[in-house]
Amino acid sequence: MNPDWEEAIESCLGYLATEKSHAVNTQLLNRVTVESFASWMDKNHPARTLAELTSEDIRGFLRTQRTERKLAPASMKIIVVALRHFFAHLKREGLIQQDLLPALDLPRLDRLLPDTLSEAEVDQLMSIELPQTPLGLRDRALLEVLYASGLRAGEITGLRLENYLREERLLRVIGKGNRERLVPVGEKAMVAIDQWLAKGRPLLVKPRTGGEIFLGDHGRRLTTARIWQIVQELAKLSGLSKKIWPHLLRHSFATHLLSHGADLRAIQEMLGHASLATTQIYTHVDQARLKEVHRRFHPRP
Repeated sequence: MNPDWEEAIESCLGYLATEKSHAVNTQLLNRVTVESFASWMDKNHPARTLAELTSEDIRGFLRTQRTERKLAPASMKIIVVALRHFFAHLKREGLIQQDLLPALDLPRLDRLLPDTLSEAEVDQLMSIELPQTPLGLRDRALLEVLYASGLRAGEITGLRLENYLREERLLRVIGKGNRERLVPVGEKAMVAIDQWLAKGRPLLVKPRTGGEIFLGDHGRRLTTARIWQIVQELAKLSGLSKKIWPHLLRHSFATHLLSHGADLRAIQEMLGHASLATTQIYTHVDQARLKEVHRRFHPRP
């Protein structure tokens, strides 16, 4: 890679990581995208400097991504957003003079409604019998917290003992961008957490165990991948036929709150969404549910 390109990429990624607090996964996506663009330029326009970049270069790269790699609109959006960050940084640092951002119009995305479980399916999942062993108590508490509080799997891994504010019936959660929020815990989830902390977790503690609430049988905190595995194992045990993953419980949490009359801004706060627009997807989920009820039960649909 051209040293000028490499320096510009590292400068941009460093800025986004420190000043914009981009999560690790976002940083990785940004790096893959801008390095792919640099490689494409090196292959197709090897003599072109950063200052000589044109809008047509960008469109050519995007066409290649869309046609040769057959990327879906959602994947194209990730690429476009990363490139927008990169070119905005180049302009800010004076490395390019022209504004290249107009060449990066976001691809139109079809509104994809998130999958959810019905309340009956949640009841079926939660009704599974688990052994009163350390791992059984842990899995029960994990399942209850995922649905009761709508946490992301990555947020669960970082929950520490001091984050469980039992008297206030709250969890202190560190979400995306290191934003902290307080999320209520339901009664059933509290009972499950208390049993896990009293009878399960102490038996898994090892000399080097940290302060995380949820531990694996090795005494260290659970990984996101392991939480996915646990949820899928429990779903299979419950007899549910559909594929279930942690974020599905988060979607179900929000959708069920909304369908029972919860305020959208309250749901936004509990989910940790920076923008209300992100939370508004659940209004469409609820509208879709109402339309389906109308279609199925109205005598003249």
